[in-house]
Amino acid sequence: MIIVFGSINLDLVTKTPRLPIPGETLRGYEFFTAGGGKGANQAVAAAQLGISTKLVGRLGDDDFGRQLHHSLQATGVDTEGIVVDTASSSGIAVIMVDDAGENQIILIPGANERLGEADVARLKNLLPAAAVLLLQLEIPLAAVLSAALAAQQAGVPVILDPAPVQELPPELYQNVDILTPNQVEAAQLVGFPVDSQEAAAQAATVLRQRGVGTVIVKLGYKGAFCATESESFFVPVFPVQAVDTVAAGDAFNGALAVALAKGLSLRQAVVWGSAAGAIAVTQAGAQTSLPKLEIFHSFLEKNGRHWSLVIGH
Repeated sequence: MIIVFGSINLDLVTKTPRLPIPGETLRGYEFFTAGGGKGANQAVAAAQLGISTKLVGRLGDDDFGRQLHHSLQATGVDTEGIVVDTASSSGIAVIMVDDAGENQIILIPGANERLGEADVARLKNLLPAAAVLLLQLEIPLAAVLSAALAAQQAGVPVILDPAPVQELPPELYQNVDILTPNQVEAAQLVGFPVDSQEAAAQAATVLRQRGVGTVIVKLGYKGAFCATESESFFVPVFPVQAVDTVAAGDAFNGALAVALAKGLSLRQAVVWGSAAGAIAVTQAGAQTSLPKLEIFHSFLEKNGRHWSLVIGH
């Protein structure tokens, strides 16, 4: 079983030919709503790949919250760990996506901002049955740290997506097994540009020195670089036509966790993450873009050479 401790949002998505500059008003051409939030996205990504997945989080007592709860259940996510917070609205994200698939996002945390020790207590009750805990940073940092500590005490590996990026306390680095920044987040964490495989290797070294066991730097269309104490390797990108990059990182982390929970090697798991991320960017929206099991396996079969180049088969 995989447990996700994190945010749940409703995404309000607008499509426009290009992203606006400050002070500019642009005419868009499409609007839709979709389930989102990095925690919920990762939970859906994992559940749709055929593994039992529980989400621990908060929703507001509003129409958005009820819509989100229903959509999560429809994707197969176990919502036992979600509580309704009557003192707050549900979280929302206002997302602009341009024709190149790039995006800008404004996040209103709502109930997500109220996750704390009561939620960690619910998490602790679930940890004994967990294979992996997935964390992100759209909830209070204190809650993330507390959840990581609880998982380590229970012997459950922790995967942290450090997004939205912020300065992390040393204790959090030391209690994360796998850190998965994208190139922008990695650059902000280490203080220098991360725009190549070589720079990713340097960033991974810096981050591992802070206590993280494994660092995976997601380089977008350039691929993904992974470094551990004993090895480092690069996974080239799966070539696809990008439509919307909103949930690519969440798809990556969800599939990475599923692969590891199933006992696959780290190299295989990074390939799984890269494949799920590639599929996600070909569709619009967050959870609506996350691949289902049949599509995922078909994609891997069609890209068998890509798989074999990395895992050596």
